[in-house]
Amino acid sequence: MDFAADPWDYLGASEAIDIEHPLVQSTAARLRTGDDIAYARSAFEYVRDHIAHSLDATAWRASDALAQGTGLCFAKAHAYVALLRAGGVQAGLCYQRFDVLHGLTAILVDDRWVRLDPRGTDLAFSASEDRLAYPDTPILPTVHAVPPPAVLDALKSATLPTTLG
Repeated sequence: MDFAADPWDYLGASEAIDIEHPLVQSTAARLRTGDDIAYARSAFEYVRDHIAHSLDATAWRASDALAQGTGLCFAKAHAYVALLRAGGVQAGLCYQRFDVLHGLTAILVDDRWVRLDPRGTDLAFSASEDRLAYPDTPILPTVHAVPPPAVLDALKSATLPTTLG
């Protein structure tokens, strides 16, 4: 994996990963029990099970996905990363490209980065191996601390269903 930022940036806030938002903070506090692995699992399952994937979704910011309970893969990834960072776990964003661009996450667990996709409703959390909704699709090598500008611009535009997945 390649990293697009310094290590501490994978704990920071951004426009899309709004870890300081009261809803992100309260959700993280409610889920934060046990060690980092238990917390990462709890946050993964929460995002996987409580934020529906929908092409009609308009949420792209983590807090909006949590509030609306819906979002594309990007919003789900932003929400998971925001919850992890709010709980003190380093996390970033990864992408897969096939017919569309697909967003997922990478988290640091026990000094090892693991890529997890909270979109996959049938995926279980793993602290030791990648869990992907599209395991046969190559993952782009860079772990981003924030969404790349082109991705964020597309998320903010009205072209979501045709450009992103």
